[in-house]
Amino acid sequence: MSVLFDESLISTEFLFKYIGIYLDRPIQNTVEHIIKFRSLYIINFLWLNTDTIGEIAWIIQGAMYGKSLIELTYMAPCSTYCIVANIKSLSLLLNQDKVHELFKRIRSVENNTDIGDEGVKKKIVAEGKEFLKAVIKALGTINVVTLVLFSTSPLLLMALEYKKLGKIEFLLPFLIIYPFIDPYDIHYWPFAYVHQVWSTYLVLTQVSGTDCIFYTCCTSICTQFRLLQVDIENIITERHFDENEFQEKFKKLTVRHESIMQLVGHVERIYTKSTLFNFVTSSFMICLTGFNVTAIGDVAFALSFLAFLLMSLMQIYLLCFYGDMVMTSSMEVSSAMYKSKWYTVNAKTAKLLYVVQMRARKPSKLTAFSYADVNLKAFTKILSTAWSYFALLKTIDSPTRA
Repeated sequence: MSVLFDESLISTEFLFKYIGIYLDRPIQNTVEHIIKFRSLYIINFLWLNTDTIGEIAWIIQGAMYGKSLIELTYMAPCSTYCIVANIKSLSLLLNQDKVHELFKRIRSVENNTDIGDEGVKKKIVAEGKEFLKAVIKALGTINVVTLVLFSTSPLLLMALEYKKLGKIEFLLPFLIIYPFIDPYDIHYWPFAYVHQVWSTYLVLTQVSGTDCIFYTCCTSICTQFRLLQVDIENIITERHFDENEFQEKFKKLTVRHESIMQLVGHVERIYTKSTLFNFVTSSFMICLTGFNVTAIGDVAFALSFLAFLLMSLMQIYLLCFYGDMVMTSSMEVSSAMYKSKWYTVNAKTAKLLYVVQMRARKPSKLTAFSYADVNLKAFTKILSTAWSYFALLKTIDSPTRA
């Protein structure tokens, strides 16, 4: 049964391996283990944040020297997304023991869940696995498109410029200040270009990889809630009710229910702080990226930011969507209890079922550090805020264009 979780984790582990994060391997705080298993991450961390600091420095310098609103907003969403990537990846590393414990508990719950030969249960597992696979594939496709567009747009514009004027003006994907060197010098430009492309890959991988673990855990939890619902609906099936047999089944189901709810708590503890930062910055990123799409004159860069906009929307939507799925599936346990044949048993047994039904009405939910629930209502609020910021930016930008 644990094949659902383990199979879905393979692709994410493969991505993380190349940035130096090992999800399922216990790492000790010894010099030997840090050098062996953390050196690659430290190198990539320094590599990425060289560009992140350079982006922030460019924005500050641009504001001081009167750069246009379009130029300033060009780099703001990119630098913000870099910070999001850092926080998400560090949240996994700093909660390494909690991540291992979560994986252990998910496997334990899955291994102790009997789906037997029931077509309904097998269908539930297959649906969860296929939907998760489709989500990860779609997210990967958008990430690849975004990486390709940002990586090739400067080269395309350089080729067009050379065709028109017969000379090459070196461009880079991002506007970054590098200390001690001129990145547009022919001697340093190739290194700066490769540096920025790899940084882009690191950002996309860290954000999507961390989110894919979240999706995988939520899918497993939701599947377990749905399997529990099937068992609860069928807890009373015999014409001749056996009190002892019922008590044994009921005890096992309540223990399973408690274990699944505890899984939600484990996911909450790992992701709650990074989710809060993600929520706070999402409106800002969506607003600025949308503004760039409408304001930038170069089609190549506009397409790059359009892909970035779609990626940002999909990232925060899926985060809220899976949080909403966990809430909904946990509350549906109450409905499953009502659908059982509770009316055929004695009053004492019916009261036991009623207690579980009342408990299940309180949803197991994920939050952004208790600031907001992670569900689709939160997504609509983020979009509403982003639209307000976007309208304000367009209003500010209109007089400067007039």
